[in-house]
Amino acid sequence: MSMEWTYGPHHWLWMIIWVSFWALVVAGLILVIRSFLTERKTPVEKKAIDYLNERYAKGEISREEYLQKREDILKGGA
Repeated sequence: MSMEWTYGPHHWLWMIIWVSFWALVVAGLILVIRSFLTERKTPVEKKAIDYLNERYAKGEISREEYLQKREDILKGGA
């Protein structure tokens, strides 16, 4: 007894569709997992703090200027 009648004349087309579907599902899961595992971009304030810390460490700005600018950055002030 042949099982060919259960798939119909275009069973190969359905096989391609199902393989494509599952490939997209797996690819989507990989992208979601990767997005959670990759390091997030740092916010602008963090970059500003890093830049300010570098300038202070190099001696380009005084302690008072450093503290004032740090306070401005952390407050989000101008």
